[in-house]
Parts: sequence; C-alpha cells; structure tokens
Amino acid sequence: MTESSSPLPSDSTRQHLVAAAETGARLDKVLADVFPDLSRSRLQDLIRDGHVSVAGRPVTKPRHPLAAGDAIRIEIPPPTPSVAAAQDIPLDILHEDEHLIVLNKPAGLVVHPAAGNADGTLVNALLHHCRGQLSGIGGVERPGIVHRLDKETSGCLVAAKTDAAHQELARQFADRETEKTYLCVVQGVPALLHGLIENRIGRHPVNRQKMAVRPEPHGKEAVTGYTVLHTDPRSTWALVRCDLHTGRTHQIRVHMKESLGCPILGDEIYAQPTRQSEQPGRLMLHARRLAFTHPITGRRMAFESPLPPAFTPYLPPGGPE
Repeated sequence: MTESSSPLPSDSTRQHLVAAAETGARLDKVLADVFPDLSRSRLQDLIRDGHVSVAGRPVTKPRHPLAAGDAIRIEIPPPTPSVAAAQDIPLDILHEDEHLIVLNKPAGLVVHPAAGNADGTLVNALLHHCRGQLSGIGGVERPGIVHRLDKETSGCLVAAKTDAAHQELARQFADRETEKTYLCVVQGVPALLHGLIENRIGRHPVNRQKMAVRPEPHGKEAVTGYTVLHTDPRSTWALVRCDLHTGRTHQIRVHMKESLGCPILGDEIYAQPTRQSEQPGRLMLHARRLAFTHPITGRRMAFESPLPPAFTPYLPPGGPE
C-alpha cells in the first residue's frame, strides 16, 4: 500500500489465539506477524513493560515460546500526548467542504508526525489550513487522517474535518466501498499484461522495515488488479495501472516486486534504484484516482490527481488511460 488505513487507537486491546503452526515460535515474532501496524521493537517494549499476557499470565520476555491454544492479550497504553503544531505549508486542494478535504499530496511529504518527522507533515499543513477544524478520532498525532500514503507516494488523499465524516469514511475504506487507482512505472514488463494478484501481506520475517508476501496464517489478505498500459520498445520498463481492492501497507510495492518480479522504479526499500536502467529520481507510484460516497450528503464523488512531471516520459500517446 502504498496505502494503509489508520491504526487502531493506541489505548486499544489486541488479542490472538495461537495456532498449531505457531507452536514454539517466539512471542514477539508471532505478534509482529499478526499485528503488522505494531513494529517488533514496539511489541518488545510492550512485553518487557508487562502489557502482554499469555494464557492469562503476564509475560515479560519477548522470546517466550508459545503453545497451540495460548490466548495472547495486549493492553496498549495511551500515548503521551504530542499535539502537532499548525504550519503554513502549501497544499494542492482538489476539493474542500465543511466535512472533508481532498488533496493532491506531493512526493516527499510525510502524512503525520512520527519519529524522525516531528513536523513539516501533511497534518501540520492541514491544522494551519483548516484552522484546527479536523476530526479527533485519529488522536492528537493524526487529526483528520482517515488513510495514508507513503512518504514518497504522490496523489489523492482525503482527510476528515469532523468525527462523523471520519467514522463514515473509515467504514467505507474498511468495507472496500472506495475506489483506489494508482499508476506506477516498473522495471521490466510483467509476463501477463493484466491480472488479479491475490495473496497475503505481512511484516517481513527478517527485515522488519519491509512487508512481504506471507503464507497463512501470517499476514492479511491483499488483492490488487493490474493492467499494463504502455512499455518501451526494449521492454525495460512498463507503465502499470493498479486497482486496489485492499489497503495493506506497501501493497503495490510488494505485489509489483514479489508477485510480478517487476519492482517499481526508484523504490529504495524493495529495489536498488541505482542499478535500475531508468533513473526518474523518485518513487514512481502515484495515487491517480480516489472515489467514495460523501459521508454526509451520500453523493458519490470521484477525484483525479494530475500526474507529476516525472511520469511524462513513460506515458503512451494520448495519455495514460
């Protein structure tokens, strides 16, 4: 994904029943596979601080071996409030009303404050532009944020101004009632020019900064439809349209690399850009179109984000679609 829905509130409770296939596995590893929105280091801290119980008893060792049927419970404490500051950062607005705002996010802009990006984010910009009128469901760190795009991904993103709008938009994303179309440029050309990728995506078993295709029961269902729109005469690259049916973290990036064998150009996590034949200077992934039902009026709405200049050399005559 490229895109992922907002995580559960930080003071939530998580539960998992250990499957037979997980017998003998480390507690922290299993939890990282089951809950990919929580990093392994975060889970290890929660375990050591006594927030995790197994079979009704507190466990403080991340390496604790599990047995089939063990009931795991995580109590995640609320975060220390860290109110984001309003900052005058330019926004490219595609639509705005009293309930929501749709933006064309540029590549390089982080969506919300986090470690290493305390400010200068989309949230900081929204707080300034909307004069603080954003939904509070995402907490003080993520006001208004219904879904996210990776830092280096550009394109359509919707944010909520009211709690009612946020709740209904979040439901639509969860129930797959939104339409999300991306364009990407990949290294090489897929063997099949169109198809539907269906598998499971979860945290990489070794590199916790990456996601990966995982076998059951690991990961979560991930479904991407794709169509090759254009290629160069030497088949060194392809322009691909991706229709997301789910919204897993790094979904398109993983599916292009692992399922099609064609990593996205400029992807510093799942490829080696300096060794790719094309050097566009950015991650070539763009959220082209977003459609949803207005959470208050009930009117179906669709938005298209202009293609960044970096995509121009890869477009077919007459445009991408």
